[in-house]
Amino acid sequence: MSERDEFYMQRALALASEAEAEGEVPVGAVLVYQDEIIGEGRNHVIGGCDPSLHAEVQAIRQGAATLGNYRLLDTTLYVTLEPCPMCAGLLVHSRIKRLVYGAADPKTGAAGSLLDLTRHEQLNHHIEVSAGVLGETCGEQLSGFFKKRRALQKALKRAATDK
Repeated sequence: MSERDEFYMQRALALASEAEAEGEVPVGAVLVYQDEIIGEGRNHVIGGCDPSLHAEVQAIRQGAATLGNYRLLDTTLYVTLEPCPMCAGLLVHSRIKRLVYGAADPKTGAAGSLLDLTRHEQLNHHIEVSAGVLGETCGEQLSGFFKKRRALQKALKRAATDK
């Protein structure tokens, strides 16, 4: 893990915090080209009422617009949570060179945890993957969010039965 990886992951964590403040699952993503941020995103699925508004999708769309190209050769995507199959497929189609993620996702992770679309032998593009960069911090942020959410749901349920 390099200082550069930690630097960009810190920015992704800040974006995840913004998502959490909006009631979204706290995931943030940063797309970097030639040591410059060209795209950023945070989850906006709930507020946008759109299941495709994942942090990675937003960062990639912004990066493609910045470069004026749908092929994102020689870019690195930093994301706080291992990408799902939809996002991993997008990374492959975008030709992203490198993926750096924080927390693994054993339920839907498609960069090595559940399955691996990023390096699947039958696909025409393979992505270099670095896992666990600030993984503990990323995992704690996600765990804390879901813990609060479960507590709120429990309190609401209790209040409804007390009436």
